[in-house]
Amino acid sequence: MTALNDHISTSANLVPIPGKIPTWQQAYALRLVIVDLAAVVLAVGLAQWLRFGTTLPGLEQSGLLWNYTVVSALIAVTWMAALSINRSRSTRVIGSGTEEYRRVWLATLSVFGLVAIVSMLLKLEIARGYLVIALPVGLLLLTLGRWAARQFVVASRRRHGHCITRVLVVGNSAAVRDLTKSLAREPTSEYQVVGACIPGPIHRPAVEVPGVGSVPTFGDESNVVDAVLATGSHAVAVTATERLDGRGIRDLSWELEKLDIDLLVSPGVVDVAGPRLQMRPVCGLPLIHVEKPQYSGAKRFQKRFFDIAFSSTVLLCGLPFLLVVALAIKLTSRGPVFYRAERIGLDGKPFEMIKFRTMVDGADQMVEKLAALNESDGGVLFKIRQDPRVTPVGKLLRKFSIDELPQFINVLKRDMSVVGPRPPLGKEVDTYDDHAMKRLLVRPGITGLWQVSGRSDLSWEDSVRLDLFYVENWSMISDLLIALKTVKAVFSHSGAY
Repeated sequence: MTALNDHISTSANLVPIPGKIPTWQQAYALRLVIVDLAAVVLAVGLAQWLRFGTTLPGLEQSGLLWNYTVVSALIAVTWMAALSINRSRSTRVIGSGTEEYRRVWLATLSVFGLVAIVSMLLKLEIARGYLVIALPVGLLLLTLGRWAARQFVVASRRRHGHCITRVLVVGNSAAVRDLTKSLAREPTSEYQVVGACIPGPIHRPAVEVPGVGSVPTFGDESNVVDAVLATGSHAVAVTATERLDGRGIRDLSWELEKLDIDLLVSPGVVDVAGPRLQMRPVCGLPLIHVEKPQYSGAKRFQKRFFDIAFSSTVLLCGLPFLLVVALAIKLTSRGPVFYRAERIGLDGKPFEMIKFRTMVDGADQMVEKLAALNESDGGVLFKIRQDPRVTPVGKLLRKFSIDELPQFINVLKRDMSVVGPRPPLGKEVDTYDDHAMKRLLVRPGITGLWQVSGRSDLSWEDSVRLDLFYVENWSMISDLLIALKTVKAVFSHSGAY
């Protein structure tokens, strides 16, 4: 990635006027109104057409059609109002994903709950078939519309560097470095660090961020307003600093309010998911309560039930296909159909992982000869893009992750889970520090954050970070989302070799 200060100079013509909401957010919010309106009108219109048709004979039925046209119009207006009241198009959430979808769903369910209550109280007897069609169709169209709009923004960020919120960071050098690195880790992130103010007597022209570039500095905390104007920032992020206390942050917020600049406060807690964070105002002081990770009780039961149901379905429905794959392996290369290897599972206990064999028989004994070709960043993992040990059939199986299907047997045996950290080798675990050992608090998974975030393209550091994030924040919703994203990752072949 090019240095950040180079990017600032080359994109100066794209910098919006400081103190104004970025034009991309205004345009995006306006598009969402149109997208939402189209989805709502189509949903109620389709429900009315499928339930009652368009040409109904008889005066009574024609009156019924007219009445439901009024009902459809009222529901559409209420629906759009609910989306606005729930701030589903707020600049704080648009394009952010989960929270945006949650607000859309909450607004929709609230509308239909209100319709049901009004219908019962006034005895309107609105046809259930009409509501049964309008609700799911509306949810689907609204979700797809928001998803399509978000893809447009993501593509614009990747290709042109547009739709970006420029951030000035206030904090010590280490905090600036950590925040910049975290934001740069996700190329589709809304936020881009364009400068920093570092409190303290020692001033440096820039902060070097490994793997990202340099962040230009603009003096200390007293120069924040000038730095905002110089960089065209839309927000100021205050992170770890010893010289800016609570009163200083309050004074800064008043200064930024005059420019209509957002103030963000980073608590310095990294890799903690939203559901574990809760803001608690105590004696006028906002405190962030971080919930403890949960690995037992109802959550563990839900996860096990999901594992059994999902694995049984895949193995039973895919049995004919699995037999074809096994036959192809047997007829094209010598050796067994399955590859069995020891991996380390829950609480550090070893187990035998089952996969379709994709390499020549005895590939494990060839590792030392090929050690010089290892492309894994960090040296702990062993990965080669053009591995000479992989068979022609094995290459195809790896491309679509078909070789991992027998691991569902491991899931039924309680060795693995459908979603979890990557199953490590024993020699990998020997290199773990206390931090990395937390990966063994849950069962390893067939898929996981590492699978949907680059797979073999990930560095050792990123692989550990993603696994630990999953361990500390896992939930059934996250498991379902990862399972859905895995399908996309498999067909995109990202990191598969």
